[in-house]
Amino acid sequence: MEVKEEESSGTPLELFLKIGLDERTARNTIANNKVTNNLTAVIHEAGVTEGCNRTIGNLLYTVATKYPANAVIHRPTLLGYIVSTKIKTPAQLEAAFSFLSSTASESFELKEFEEACGVGVDVSEEDIEQAVNEVFKQNKGSILELRYRINVGDLFGHVRKRLPWADPRIVKKLIDAKLYELLGERTAADNEKPSKQKKEKPAKVEDKKVADENPVQPAEDLNPFLIFPNPEENFKVHTEVFFSNRPVLRCCNTKEVLDKHLKRTSGKVYTRFPPEPNGYLHIGHAKAMFVSFGLAKERGGCCYLRYDDTNPEAEKKEYIDHIEEIVEWMGWKPFKITYTSDYFQELYELAVELIRRGHAYVDHQTPEEIKEYREKKMDSPWRDRPISESLELFEEMRRGMIEEGKATLRMKQDMQSDNGNMYDLIAYRIKFTPHPHSGDKWCIYPSYDYAHCIVDSLEDITHSGI
Repeated sequence: MEVKEEESSGTPLELFLKIGLDERTARNTIANNKVTNNLTAVIHEAGVTEGCNRTIGNLLYTVATKYPANAVIHRPTLLGYIVSTKIKTPAQLEAAFSFLSSTASESFELKEFEEACGVGVDVSEEDIEQAVNEVFKQNKGSILELRYRINVGDLFGHVRKRLPWADPRIVKKLIDAKLYELLGERTAADNEKPSKQKKEKPAKVEDKKVADENPVQPAEDLNPFLIFPNPEENFKVHTEVFFSNRPVLRCCNTKEVLDKHLKRTSGKVYTRFPPEPNGYLHIGHAKAMFVSFGLAKERGGCCYLRYDDTNPEAEKKEYIDHIEEIVEWMGWKPFKITYTSDYFQELYELAVELIRRGHAYVDHQTPEEIKEYREKKMDSPWRDRPISESLELFEEMRRGMIEEGKATLRMKQDMQSDNGNMYDLIAYRIKFTPHPHSGDKWCIYPSYDYAHCIVDSLEDITHSGI
């Protein structure tokens, strides 16, 4: 189908059609911002912005949707193998994903990679035909009984076990030909669905009652913590950050950093139950306790009770005491009780470092102006002020020289993003209110958005639950 000029010129749609995607797939893709950004980046990395054949294009699409992000450093290498047709089948690509996911950001020998992916292994049509004949010989009875109602996928799978790098198109062609050779023309009966055999009723009512009383439960129901990975699998953890004006940022710790983390934790699970001490606990907190304390207990790990006390105006010693009492009443025992305010100095120093690197700025907009500018996707007029000026003003904020409500520290993110969480979130604000835990040492306080994830890192949290 011809693409309209206004849609095609320089658009992702045109780019996706050039690599051989059918128009329906291409249009579905551009409806998903994440896949669109990934596929666009993959096409540019592969150097095929002017187009390629459909086989390569389909493999590139699979890379964009399934590539292990913890090994993104090796993606250009894989794309080189695809474009040069050294990797040319879905089976080879899946093997590459498995190899690279285990390798993560570590270097590897190309020879090992090629062996794992079947690079250079040429499977002839004669080899495939021989494998198909063997599979048909072993399954002849079932094929003659079921005829064209046989599960062709099973036959395909048996051939793939013998020849994992065989071209699937040739495999299908030869299986279809062999079926025709053995069975002849398809009949009307071959198109009928096989009749379902009626299940025999249990002989005794008592037997059914026992079965109902003891149903087989899925493993996840018996142990809801099975879904959580072990700490040593942390190399698979990654975060993708999408920007409106630059490539996707993929955050992944180095092996050295992860190894040091595992050494500090002795490979144990570390979780936290982090309520804000600004009210009484409710049923949602009970669920959060079960996940955090329960996972740590099930894995022989540790769970902090951490008070996320970043808002001194709403927090009281009464709530702190109540929370500790309820946690104990629920039967949980914290590994350690901490406060976000224990880390105020570290959080402050990291905020200064953000400013120095050009990633944060002191802003003077009112809450109403911030809301308006976010709705209009407009930058604050103070966003691009000199770094030295923001450093000086932030120090004045810390020393109590600026009135409450007259300045905040905001993180530079992406005001043009479709994600509202990217609209330059506030990291620090001024509050001349004594803190129930840290007293009157500070008059600037970090926001929950800024502090929560940083303290998780400082406390070596391995699993961030609810």
